[in-house]
Amino acid sequence: MSTPGRNRRLGGLRWVRRLGQLYLGLVLYGVSAAMQVQAGLGLDPWDVLHQGLAVVLDHRIGTVSIAVGALVLLLWIPLRQWPGLGTVSNVLVVGLAMNATLAVLPEQHGNPARISTLAAAVLLCGVATGMYITAGFGPGPRDGLMTGIARRTPLSIRLSRTLVEVTVLVTGWLLGGTVGVGTVLFAVAIGPLAQLFLRLFARLGLDSSNLTHAAPQDTDVTAPALP
Repeated sequence: MSTPGRNRRLGGLRWVRRLGQLYLGLVLYGVSAAMQVQAGLGLDPWDVLHQGLAVVLDHRIGTVSIAVGALVLLLWIPLRQWPGLGTVSNVLVVGLAMNATLAVLPEQHGNPARISTLAAAVLLCGVATGMYITAGFGPGPRDGLMTGIARRTPLSIRLSRTLVEVTVLVTGWLLGGTVGVGTVLFAVAIGPLAQLFLRLFARLGLDSSNLTHAAPQDTDVTAPALP
């Protein structure tokens, strides 16, 4: 028979597990993004923008990612979006993890090394996406922007996502960001991979996304963006 004290202890342990799951997922996302940078075969749309701005501003890409995430979060205000703990956390954690990984991971040379690094990066991104979404601490700032636009305009989530990501991709490319086969692979593979790991974590009992007041990232996981 359950007691209030036992329920509180179980609730506390569950919250700690969710918190660890969130931060591990965000760190792995930053690691995967750094791996994709070092593969040199093309980045996802938001990292194309981050890399382009990093080139222009002469700053590290992870630092630029943090700044862009903070600016995107400000755009939530007119959309009347409310951030969760995961939203605020990923603004810092993903960028810091990128910078730390890039400091120790060398640039890859030769097609076998570059292709294998790219493939591992996209797979790891799928794992990280499933992990931080199922932790249930709220959407990432970039995905929250797209879902907020969809809620406040006649645009669907898919269309708002497409318009935003095409805009950041083209802008980043014009600024010097890397677009290539990695960009295409990410767009094609990340949706199915994220869906696979969302289901896997749900089967393992790690899905806590229904416990948060904010929708976890985006109900359309066919092409998740940077958190």
